[in-house]
Amino acid sequence: MKVNQDPYQGTLMNRKLHPAMLRSEEDLVKLGSMIKTYLTHGGKHIQFNVVDRAEMEDAKRHPEQHSDLVVRVAGYSAYFIRLPEAIQNEVMDRTEQQL
Repeated sequence: MKVNQDPYQGTLMNRKLHPAMLRSEEDLVKLGSMIKTYLTHGGKHIQFNVVDRAEMEDAKRHPEQHSDLVVRVAGYSAYFIRLPEAIQNEVMDRTEQQL
């Protein structure tokens, strides 16, 4: 939040969340608090991936078994197995966050 995002209007925060982080009501409250804090302090856009790395790695090895896996890339959603390998790797390498 150190960067004033107002002049840019195109900035976003990428967050990769493990599915285990969103299992309880308390987890959802924490996520809501994080979103509210970001937006009330000048944040403009948050992009979430809620998938674990193991599933994406398996999709690379066995794409025929993961034809419905959708991920957020950079302002758009895409079928993971249809992405070029470099983009698949970039999505996988994003920092996985914990609440």
